[in-house]
Amino acid sequence: MEHDIQKWINNNVTKVADELEKSITDATRSKRRLNVNVTDRNSIYEILDLILTAFFPFAFSKNRIDMEEMNFFLGNTLRQIAFLLEAELNNIFLFCCVKEECTSEHCKKLAEQVTIDLIESLPQLRETLMLDVEAAHGGDPASKYLEEIILSYPCVEAIATYRVANHLYDNGVPLIPRIMTERAHSKTGIDINPGAKIGSHFFIDHGTGVVIGETCIIGNHVTLYQGVTLGAKSPLDKNRNPLRGVKRHPDVEDNVIIYANSTILGGDTVIGKNSIIGGNTWVTESIPPNSIVYNNENCNKIKEN
Repeated sequence: MEHDIQKWINNNVTKVADELEKSITDATRSKRRLNVNVTDRNSIYEILDLILTAFFPFAFSKNRIDMEEMNFFLGNTLRQIAFLLEAELNNIFLFCCVKEECTSEHCKKLAEQVTIDLIESLPQLRETLMLDVEAAHGGDPASKYLEEIILSYPCVEAIATYRVANHLYDNGVPLIPRIMTERAHSKTGIDINPGAKIGSHFFIDHGTGVVIGETCIIGNHVTLYQGVTLGAKSPLDKNRNPLRGVKRHPDVEDNVIIYANSTILGGDTVIGKNSIIGGNTWVTESIPPNSIVYNNENCNKIKEN
């Protein structure tokens, strides 16, 4: 059956728009009415890009920068971050506020405090990131320069994004941290929940398919390879709904290497320090320190490292 598109538009678009509006404004699906203006993902992406540029101007800036202009450039970048982030935080806090008789002034002050705290923390966050970059350089014999890692390794953007998002997460910021890390996930294939706790000198080699859950705790000098999952056993309540507010993901202690496509599950699972987890292993119980776990005929074997 052929359609005259202009005639169809004139007769039917209003009806479809009415149905979409009803779905969008249906308050029964949420404790609060879904507000299409709560935030703008593109604004969050812009803020994140500006922060990455402040961390690594030569890698993330759209224009070349002379060293003589660096301080001026950074000052302007930080000013943009401050204005954009404060506005988005204000929207988010207003939307999610549970304070009785909340005033917009309360949320505005909170947005200002979190913005100032993040910007003042950027130098320390960058120092931690440089330790991650140095760990990548030390752990990958194929790398020749730190600049090569910053410019080309996907783990740099994923970990940098995580460290910013985690800082906001720890300061009680809703929505924005997850938007940031899921953006890095879509770009790099590395999925790090902003609630995870990750120490220094962290390296993800290759990276594609890595998953790190919300309640993971990872120590210092840890290396993961592609396809590693630090996931949950998905504990359920009596109604078979996923439990919330409990530790669901494993701990990985210092100086651990986890090779490709290994899966480690459970909130009570601990990978002891100085251990090596071989590729394609399935681990749901704690591993003692100084162990080597490897796959032998579809059965994990453990020996002392």
